[in-house]
Amino acid sequence: MTPHRPALRRLVLPAFAALSLFSALPAHALGRLSDIQVIDRDSGETLPVYQHRGEHWVAGRPGARYAVALRNATHGRVLGVVSVDGVNVVSGETAAWHQTGYVLSPGQRYEITGWRKSDAEVAAFHFTAAPASYAARTGRPAQVGVIGVAVFREKTPPPPVIAPQPEPYSQSYPSRERLSDAESAADFKGRAEAAGAPAPAASADSANAMAREAAPALRRMAPASPAPRLGTGHGEREGSWVGHTSFERRSERPDELIRIRYDSRENLIAMGILPTTAVPPRPNPFPGAPHPGYAPDPY
Repeated sequence: MTPHRPALRRLVLPAFAALSLFSALPAHALGRLSDIQVIDRDSGETLPVYQHRGEHWVAGRPGARYAVALRNATHGRVLGVVSVDGVNVVSGETAAWHQTGYVLSPGQRYEITGWRKSDAEVAAFHFTAAPASYAARTGRPAQVGVIGVAVFREKTPPPPVIAPQPEPYSQSYPSRERLSDAESAADFKGRAEAAGAPAPAASADSANAMAREAAPALRRMAPASPAPRLGTGHGEREGSWVGHTSFERRSERPDELIRIRYDSRENLIAMGILPTTAVPPRPNPFPGAPHPGYAPDPY
């Protein structure tokens, strides 16, 4: 099927992890292979990214709809497996690297606006109190407050096999010895090709080891905050069309991992991630109407 937008594909490999990096990053985008941005869809603002203690943060507005924007910065196709609050945004499964995601062509940009419900519809992302998040409502509240993107390059197809050129025509037929030599050469060639075949996929034990390796990073929780933490809700249905395509990953491990944490501005200020910007209002000595008059009695 010809994709209308970046397409979906299920492949194999487990675990979700993320790579994360008191100042706003000017570009508001993260990633080397794929630029990742968080967009406030109600205001149209690209949320500034703040760096704090090796992690990236954005400040969400409670109630606002948002999108996770991906742009392929490479010259080949990439697959982005995206999770919000530890949940795969396409399948709704507890997020793992091997799951379905969005395939982007070189230079292509796509905004993921919600939890995918079908090829034509999503349930909009919106910032909400953590207990009302989709993850919490489906019994998975532990990872609320984090967006993750695992980026995979596409496997390059092997070069075409060039057929050997036939020997010049000869009137004489090969002897039995020559036939035996040719058969032996063909057999050796077959064994050599088999020896150069790609290694089999990693076993379940290897995959589980990678999942355990990533687990400590996922268990880190945000410091105490004065207000309820933000999560991502399961909002109203809206149109969002995709197609399907095949995609073979170059490696079982992601080529790039991006982790963005989010919470309300008030909580980021309370945690020291954002500076306190509140300034007492400056009083106006002449705030009233421009027409002169006399002082009335108080009511």
